Amino acid sequence: MNEILLVTGMSGAGRSTVSATLEDLGWFVIDNLPLELIARVSDLAVSGSPDFVGVAFVVGRSGRVVPDQFLAVLNELRMQHESAKVLYLEAPDEVLIHRFEGTRRRHPFPAPSVADAIAAERALMQSIKMSADLVIDTGSLNINQLRHRISEAFHTADGPGAMKVSIQSFGYSHGLPRDVDIVFDCRFLPNPHWVEELRPFSGLDEPVSSYVLEQSDAQHFLGDVIELLSWQIPAFAKEGKSYLSIAIGCTGGRHRSVAIAEEIGRRLDFSVAVSHRDVDR
Repeated sequence: MNEILLVTGMSGAGRSTVSATLEDLGWFVIDNLPLELIARVSDLAVSGSPDFVGVAFVVGRSGRVVPDQFLAVLNELRMQHESAKVLYLEAPDEVLIHRFEGTRRRHPFPAPSVADAIAAERALMQSIKMSADLVIDTGSLNINQLRHRISEAFHTADGPGAMKVSIQSFGYSHGLPRDVDIVFDCRFLPNPHWVEELRPFSGLDEPVSSYVLEQSDAQHFLGDVIELLSWQIPAFAKEGKSYLSIAIGCTGGRHRSVAIAEEIGRRLDFSVAVSHRDVDR
């Protein structure tokens, strides 16, 4: 076991779900350990049972995080363990407000209102967010989608330390994903939504997939994207990037982007995880 992960981020952004998901994936999860103990405990955990994929420390779930202390611990961890990474969970203010109001939980930051508490926490956490290896915006994700996002980011098929590559389709009408590195737009392709017999299906279904992929412009687009990613992905890995997230967008996220994302996943000579944010909308 040699993977080390610090999980932190905005209160209400989903640390509990991430903690449970990592446990299901075979991680040894330690919640709310004092920051000053993390480096010492990580040595014990890494040298312990080989039955675990890695050790994840969930930081700040019941209170505020001191950025200077967090960054000092992170630097110490990275000197001791090359694989040490930070996962930062994010969500828009309005989503966090809705979550706190829905659960009636008290925000850990003392402030006149939940909105004020969120603003204060966001400002405090900015330097930690900037140090993160992976930022996931959970604002548009339900619990099952977040679990899937964590599963695809932390699958271990490529071995510890390998860069994790994910491809996600989405619909521009539902908002641009906020936590992706590369975005491709396929709205120039004919839209199956306007073909009555294809409308009920999605890009996962053969009739829609064939309609999209048989377009000459689609083949031209796929060729260019595959050529680009074929050298970019190894270049990102060489530079030490741990996670690379690629998004493919169309209008609604149900037809064209789904078919294109699936085809890119099939054509790439790399292990990738493919998901579809808006296919069921």
